[in-house]
Amino acid sequence: MSKSKVLFDLIMYVNAKRSFTAQNVADEFDISLRTAHRYLLEISEMGVPLYTEPGRNGGYRVLNNRVLPPIAFEEDEAFAIFFAFQSLKYYRSLPFEINIASASGKLYASLPDDLKTKMNRLDEVLSFWNLKRSVDSPYLKEIIEAALRNQAIHMEYESKSRVTIREVVPLGVYAYNGFWYMPASNTEQEHIRVFRIDRILSLQYSDNTRSVPMKLDEWLARSNEIMTPVRLYVLLTEEGMRQCKSEPWLEPYIKSASNDAGCIDTVIDQSEIRFSANYFFQLGTEAKVIEPREMSEMIKQKALELMEHYNS
Repeated sequence: MSKSKVLFDLIMYVNAKRSFTAQNVADEFDISLRTAHRYLLEISEMGVPLYTEPGRNGGYRVLNNRVLPPIAFEEDEAFAIFFAFQSLKYYRSLPFEINIASASGKLYASLPDDLKTKMNRLDEVLSFWNLKRSVDSPYLKEIIEAALRNQAIHMEYESKSRVTIREVVPLGVYAYNGFWYMPASNTEQEHIRVFRIDRILSLQYSDNTRSVPMKLDEWLARSNEIMTPVRLYVLLTEEGMRQCKSEPWLEPYIKSASNDAGCIDTVIDQSEIRFSANYFFQLGTEAKVIEPREMSEMIKQKALELMEHYNS
């Protein structure tokens, strides 16, 4: 067996064993004890995080940040992975930011020169653009770790009105419109609330572990369920239709009329009335909310407040 093949197999061996002696390696690969020590030194220099435990019963141990064995990618696979990394570059905070930059650099460095040239050109003409926010979300990795362990966290959270101390169990995290969010259940599991991660001022792990009532993907699917249905009927000008078509939550429900105008006729949850009122208020005269009456009254009130603000 060639030396390179032995080193490759040795990396997989130590990743699987985690704790072992040089004699274990010598017996496994049918090599001398001296060669085993030399090979272990070589893979350590290659980046495998080995820790030597001294003493009569000592040996080698692999640290938690284990190095995986080399993987050969096809050209299209390498491009897909590289641009998956690139799609995250507009987020100011990432849960594994250093690791992503390192992995992307290693992948790029391993490419032959002609593919590097092609990758550079693709990066100039292809982008996964997202609105880049100016706020940090410093606890992403800690929240993900807590969610993986079903571990409660103590956090200091700044809402719109005040700062509170909470203990919650995270379901996970998700990104939307440039922000990171954490759905989490309170420790009594009475309900699930969504927290914006950039508003978490401090965070500590709790000693408590509790199972969450549902997984993140299940919660995301249920978040679109309508519990208290309310009809939404809005008249739109041609410009109003154009603007609403850029909103994924409205685009499927836009109906065109023969006079270059149209309408939205659908059902929303009652909890979405205030959010929707704020959106249609921004459209001004390009939209007119007919139903629900509560929403049109909210828009009138906002218009009056705006007039008074500029008249004072």
